[in-house]
Amino acid sequence: MLIALDTPHTPDVLELIGRHLAENYATSPPESVHALGADALTHPSISFWSAREEVSGQLLGIGALKRHSPEMAELKSMRTTEAARRRGVASALLRAIIKDCRRAGVRELNLETGAEDYFAPARALYERTGFEACPPFAAYTTDPNSVYLSLRIAPDGAR
Repeated sequence: MLIALDTPHTPDVLELIGRHLAENYATSPPESVHALGADALTHPSISFWSAREEVSGQLLGIGALKRHSPEMAELKSMRTTEAARRRGVASALLRAIIKDCRRAGVRELNLETGAEDYFAPARALYERTGFEACPPFAAYTTDPNSVYLSLRIAPDGAR
């Protein structure tokens, strides 16, 4: 698997983002959907990655990081393709993004995800990785349909 910075405007990525948004809106009330479309994912504060099969280049998943400050960032738009589910793609993307955070000096990585059962696998992944419940951050507010999680990131070489 190859994980690299990418653009959200390639056809296969656009299709995955479209499915991601459609499923979010089908699962949560519109005011509780915070997933970003392709245009929003090109904002200068956002880094965007894709995971692809090394040989074929087939898209396996995507993930993004929105910088709120030099030390705080937000995980956005984590999604794997149906064919890549349960193959470790999301875990690999998350590790790559955390590694980038550590290298860039980010010390707090936050995220918002849904509270509905549909989002239980995502919440389990984040909790296994060390994310813990936190209050709403940045411009988020208390929402019964949202779960807020945070991960403290130690600097390179710290114990």
